[in-house]
Amino acid sequence: MTDAWEDFVRALVVALLVAAVVIVAAKVVVQVGGRRWDVARQLERRSKLWFRLLVLEIAVTVAVRTSMPQIDYTYRWDELIRHTLQILMILTIAGLVASILLLVEDSGLRRYDVDVPDNRLARRARTQMQVVRRLTVAAVVVVALGAVMLTFDGVRAVGASVLASAGVLSIVAGLAAQSTLANVIAGIQIAFSDSIRLDDAVIVEQEWGWIEEITLTYVVVRLWDDRRLVLPSTYFTTTPFQNWTRKHSELLGAVELDLDWGISPHDMRDQLDHVLADTDLWDGRTKVLQVTDAVNGWVRVRILVSAKDAPSLFDLRCHVRERMVEWLGRDHRGGLPRFRVENVNRTVSPRGPQREGEPQGLFTGDADAEARAARVTGQIPVVEAELPERPQRTTQEGHDGDA
Repeated sequence: MTDAWEDFVRALVVALLVAAVVIVAAKVVVQVGGRRWDVARQLERRSKLWFRLLVLEIAVTVAVRTSMPQIDYTYRWDELIRHTLQILMILTIAGLVASILLLVEDSGLRRYDVDVPDNRLARRARTQMQVVRRLTVAAVVVVALGAVMLTFDGVRAVGASVLASAGVLSIVAGLAAQSTLANVIAGIQIAFSDSIRLDDAVIVEQEWGWIEEITLTYVVVRLWDDRRLVLPSTYFTTTPFQNWTRKHSELLGAVELDLDWGISPHDMRDQLDHVLADTDLWDGRTKVLQVTDAVNGWVRVRILVSAKDAPSLFDLRCHVRERMVEWLGRDHRGGLPRFRVENVNRTVSPRGPQREGEPQGLFTGDADAEARAARVTGQIPVVEAELPERPQRTTQEGHDGDA
């Protein structure tokens, strides 16, 4: 081994020792700070790998650039090593920056708790933060790839021409990826327009469910039967849909019953009070029982109740309907719907003799009419015509005798 290589090895060892000291010192500082700040512990847990790789890469890069001798064969291997270390350092810095930015976003998101009755603002913040996280990762990846490409001499040489034709390329790319760009823009619009948020109760495509995931290009709706409906982001910017929890999660629901006229609305109100008092699904805001219609042999009774959210409202409506049906069948059978039928006895007088001057019928009433009836319905006589006698056949023997 030559003196130049020996100097390089010593420089590399010293650089690695310095990197180890820096890593240990940073760990101690973070652990001390983590006793008072939870952010320091989160930072150490998420970014320690990227930080240690970056410190090691910096140490090796310093040793290579200062002490590594040139290896000049058919290819400059020392330049290849320096270029590789530069690319690795760019990617490591991108990973470290992304982990720090995501940590900052998550720290701000912890202030919003969704496990509360009125969590509209928390769900709005989480929706926006979810889109921002994806934008952050995409931006860091794009910048890192751009920085890596610029380390190549050929890419830098064509950079000027690429920038000069950026206008034309942007138009071509926009036309080619029109639907994709529309979904990306719609995803950003959804995140910041507050039209939908995570866990919003919505009705889309005649299906009821909750917003489970919002991305830059599509939205996932978890339906009531645990199916997933995936819709493009442009659906929520171009198609009308129902959002039951946009302003608040409390909802009103109706229970309608078609009953007999013998029902007593006053007794039904008393029974409704007992039903709602025995359940925690009712939030105590609304309790209304009214007869909204009374036609066609029934009276229509509508019960309005309220609940804290859509799932509770559905269960509450089913609970009220079941208890009221049970009460009607047990204690108030007079209110059950009935079909009423009235029997009417009619006496028909026999047809008497036809009076003079009455209109005559087509086939009855006079001689001409009865003659027409006979021609239409009577039997047609069959006359057997006499057939002519067939001539007797002359035999061969007769002819011979005559001869």
